[in-house]
Formats: sequence, C-alpha cells, structure tokens
Amino acid sequence: MGDTKFMKGNEAMAEAMIRAGCDAYFGYPITPQSEVLEYLAREANARTGMVILQAESEVAAINMIYGAAGCGKRVMTTSSSPGISLMQEGLSYIASAQLPCLVANVNRGGPGLGTIQPAQGDYFQAVKGGGHGDYHLIVLAPSSVQEMVDFVKLGFELAEKYRCPAMMLTDGAVGQMMEKVTLFPQMERVADRHYPWATTGKPVGQERRYITSLFIQPEKMEGINKGLQEKYKQMQETEVMFQSFHLDDCEYLFTGFGLAARICVKAMEMGRAKGYKIGLIRPQTLFPFPTKIYAEMAHKLKGILDVEMNAGQMVEDVRLSVNGQTRVEFYGRMGGMIPSPNEILEQFENIYIKGAK
Repeated sequence: MGDTKFMKGNEAMAEAMIRAGCDAYFGYPITPQSEVLEYLAREANARTGMVILQAESEVAAINMIYGAAGCGKRVMTTSSSPGISLMQEGLSYIASAQLPCLVANVNRGGPGLGTIQPAQGDYFQAVKGGGHGDYHLIVLAPSSVQEMVDFVKLGFELAEKYRCPAMMLTDGAVGQMMEKVTLFPQMERVADRHYPWATTGKPVGQERRYITSLFIQPEKMEGINKGLQEKYKQMQETEVMFQSFHLDDCEYLFTGFGLAARICVKAMEMGRAKGYKIGLIRPQTLFPFPTKIYAEMAHKLKGILDVEMNAGQMVEDVRLSVNGQTRVEFYGRMGGMIPSPNEILEQFENIYIKGAK
C-alpha cells in the first residue's frame, strides 16, 4: 500500500517520479513548475541514486533525455510553455528514433513569455505533434493532484510499451494547488532493463545497435513513417481514457480537459439542480482522443458546450468527432484567466436555453 499525504501538484509529480523508478531527470527551472527540480534536488538522489541535473537550457535538457533514453534509462523532464517550445526539435528526434521518455508541460498563459498564470493554450502543440514531421506524443491531461501522481506511472508505462515520448499536459493551477494524494509504493529502480534496442555497449557476438532519426533513403523513411502511423492507430484502439458523468439521461453535454473540465463538473451540477439534463465528458488522453464516445453521444444531444482556457483548440477535435450530428459551441478564457462555474452555466443558458426561445 502507498501512503497518503497533502501535497502541491508539482511536488507530488516529482515524488511520483522518484517512486516510479525514474533513473534521471534533466530540466531547467521555469515558473510555474520550478518546484519540480527543487524537490528532486532535495529528495531524489539521497533516496534512490536518481541522477538530477539542471541543464544549461531546455534545448540541452531534451537532448540529454534523448541520450539517456537511448541507453534504456527511464527518464523525464518538465517545463512550461516557452520551455516546451524549445524542446520540440528534440521531441521530434526522439519520436523518430522511437525512444520512451516522459515530459510534463505545466502550462502558463501565452503566447510569448506570457504570464505564469494557468492556461491551456498548448493543446495544439501537444496533440498535433508540435515539432516537424508526422509524429504524435501520447498526451495525458490530469485535472487533480492525484492524477499528477498517477499519470507519471502511467506515462512511463505507455511510453515504454509503445517506444515513444509521452507528455503530461497540465497547468499552473494544478501544479500549484495542494490536495490529499495517495502515493503508490516505491518501485525498485532497474539498473538494466534489457531492452533489445538500447545502446548499452557491444558484447562479443552481439550485433551493433544503432539509434538514429536520420534515414537518407526515402523508401526507408517512408517505412519508418508508416510504422509510426500503425503504432498511433493501435493507441487509438486500445489506450483511450476519459471520465464521464450522466451520459445515460443527458440532453446537453459539457466537455473540456484538465482544470477547465474540473470546473465544468460544478457547472454541470448547478445546471442539473436547475433542471437541465447536462452530462460531461472529460478526456484523460488528449492523444489518443476519445473520438468514439463523442460520436456515439452526438445524435442523442441537443448540443455540446466545450470549455477551455484558450481561444478554442480541443473544440476542433470535438467537432470532428461529432461530424455535424449536433451543435458544438465554445466558451474560453485566455491569458491566465480561469472560468467560474457560474460563467459556464450562464454561457450555456444564453446559448441553449434563452437562445432557443
């Protein structure tokens, strides 16, 4: 059994890294996730021998991740929006080289340096690849401190299962809030995971192992691309995760991810208290996206209200999923502003109740 503590989101995520048997963390401090590096520097090496290194930049950090992952090590980095942007080239290389690693983006408001307040403007960057080429990350969207813990363990498992980078897409509010969490027991750090692809030296009689993202021959590169697409298709068939409420009787649907979806739960409860039959879908995997549940619900609904802390990003995937079978509207706040349950319910009423009269 694990133990229960009252922890800040960023520190709980860092503790989960330690307990998940992470071999190394390479990162660079940036608000609102600087506590991750501080916590690891204080706790990790003394307890497990985990390597903790503050790199000279985010570009250096992601390339250290590339190298350590190529050696078969369980590795992770964290950053916030502009820092994650600097990592995109390295993430594309890692995806092409088919190496497992875990990255967490604790979103801040942008574009540019923006504000350290929470936002969700990095959805497109996370789920559509972010860097160059035809690739995807597995993207997990926690909405609580408990999921900040659980998704570290899950993220490593999925990254290693599919040999690809995984990302936790969260935000400054979830990273900074404090909640009670149940921590999973300490896992033993494995010195040698015996991956058949890892560059761990060449014993006598073993063929050389090469890890690269460079494939000069177009036929070879196309083959690599096709293999990646098959992998992503398998993820879409087997790894979709979402949370739902009141789908059995709902006439309307709220949807969103992360913190916005958490706020939508309260707005849904307020609406149902007023007699509105509102349900909710919260994607926990943003890639693979839970397309099927939206498609299955669409013909039963009078409308969907998508709520995000951006100008409208996940709403495009919701609209693609329902394929015109029902009305999809959007409500968003930007730049670090957080919508309230009252705002969301008022927007719903203006669109679907008052607007229908």
